[in-house]
Amino acid sequence: MTRRWLAALAAAAVFAVACFFLGRWQWGRHVTKHVRAERITSHYTASPVPLGAALHSVDTALRPSEEWTPVSVTGTYSADNLLLVRNRPNNSVYGYEVVVPLEVPGGAVLVDRGWIPNADTAADKPPVPATPTGTVTVTGWLRPGEPSLHRDMPTGQLASINLAEAGQQTGARLYGAYLIVRSEHSASGQHIARATPLVAPDTDEGPHLAYALQWWLFAATGFVLVGVGARREAQDLAAGAATGGAASPGAAPATTGTGATAPRPRPKKSRIWDEEDA
Repeated sequence: MTRRWLAALAAAAVFAVACFFLGRWQWGRHVTKHVRAERITSHYTASPVPLGAALHSVDTALRPSEEWTPVSVTGTYSADNLLLVRNRPNNSVYGYEVVVPLEVPGGAVLVDRGWIPNADTAADKPPVPATPTGTVTVTGWLRPGEPSLHRDMPTGQLASINLAEAGQQTGARLYGAYLIVRSEHSASGQHIARATPLVAPDTDEGPHLAYALQWWLFAATGFVLVGVGARREAQDLAAGAATGGAASPGAAPATTGTGATAPRPRPKKSRIWDEEDA
């Protein structure tokens, strides 16, 4: 219990506390991703419900537990208010997502109709599939609006699917969530041209659970190292005390701390007087 070993023990305790909180941080990230993955898995292939069952009115915000809920809604697209969302990846290729307000009783829901590639140059407008006319029934997944990127965009374009900014450009009273299209059906039976469907959401939970367990196992490492070091030093001190004195005649050979016999002092040789010394 010297000052040096007490300091080492304190350092091990600080390291253990740091490992504990780092493990908790990774555990929290694991729980967040696990809950999201379970929500997507349970909702993505479920049967659609009416829009009003998930969002009771245009002023209702989408609850986190309702994200990715499949809904079905019937209305009329406001084709004149079509918007393009820039810098949207699809299978590692960047382009636009096409969003159009679908007018329904009491307001409008912003519908993401899919992805289109960029034009040949940034100044050119990419070709956009025609928006269906007349009454259309849309089935898709509800998503919350995205944060604003606070960028000045040309008319008809968005930097993100921010519902407030989309409402300002279109003048529509938008619901508190947007809809990613799964299918569209026209009441008149017309053919509906679709943009490229968006890829399914990622449900990978990542390595956070393994990282949390590793940090919590590392918490004991400092104490183990201090214990091993202190034990070795104690053994060395005991061995030094056992071999530090001179051996007495006829005494049993001394042993070291490891059980090995310590070497005896070699006797001093004496010369024998003979005739050659005369």
